[in-house]
Amino acid sequence: MKIINMKKFILLLIVISSVSIVKSQQLPQVTQYMENNYAINPAIAGMDDYYQLKTTVRNMWSGVDGAPKTTILSIYGRQKENAGIGGMVYSDQAGATSRIGGNVSYAHHFSLSSTLKMSLSLSAGFLQYKLIKSQFYFPDADDALLSGADVVKVVPDAIFGVNAYAKNWYVGISIPQLIGNNIDFVNPNDTNDITGEGKLLRHYYVLGAYKHNLNPFWSIEPSLLLKNMSTSTQFDVGVRATWDDKLWFGTGYRNNGDISALAGYSIQERYIIGYSYDMPSSELGASHEFVLGIRFIPLREEEIIPAK
Repeated sequence: MKIINMKKFILLLIVISSVSIVKSQQLPQVTQYMENNYAINPAIAGMDDYYQLKTTVRNMWSGVDGAPKTTILSIYGRQKENAGIGGMVYSDQAGATSRIGGNVSYAHHFSLSSTLKMSLSLSAGFLQYKLIKSQFYFPDADDALLSGADVVKVVPDAIFGVNAYAKNWYVGISIPQLIGNNIDFVNPNDTNDITGEGKLLRHYYVLGAYKHNLNPFWSIEPSLLLKNMSTSTQFDVGVRATWDDKLWFGTGYRNNGDISALAGYSIQERYIIGYSYDMPSSELGASHEFVLGIRFIPLREEEIIPAK
């Protein structure tokens, strides 16, 4: 094999490893999925009768070079009685790979009984996958393989979601990467007989939560996020306690052994700030995650007309 072919083969191995940095996790991982649940299942849009704007910023494995960094921005809500709409953009960078995606969604809601409703949703958008050549390492910094622009691939993307809900609970299933695209990382005009592509596997998510009111001031909310793809299954379980619909704190467990602690505060029911700290089971550093949100709740009568 020619030296250039061997180098290209090495580069391909790096690419494939980057696509599946964690084979069981091609999509961004978050801890505070209860706060930005639309990012998990688009059928959530319209479950509440107001719009919400949420952003999640996550830095994994503090102190590790090239560790994953994720930013998610979503807006969603009820458009009319039986319809919810939403949209999301996200950025996820890990090492030499970068993913930028965006989508918009529509959810149709209908009643199963006087207390139980269901929604079906379809989200459509795009995914841009980039290989950042400056992040690759070769002994020869002037290697021809590192010259030229970064490798950028753009493919269509879709998510299907279904969600059943009542006053104090919801549970739903979503299928991200519904299309299951292949991303070809090698120029088809290349004559070096090296080919390779990464498969965007379908994921299957189950997301649910139940809010139990202990008394007029305190409530407790257990939650579950189950993630499955063809190679593995991962689950997150969590529980949080909330005081007066303002202050909350809780903990979570991931089946890889990670444990998280989280806390947050709501100002006038409209402005939300949350923080979580993940303690990994391995020697990797801790992960930090922030959530900021705005709920566009209509003003109440007492807020419009001050009491005399």
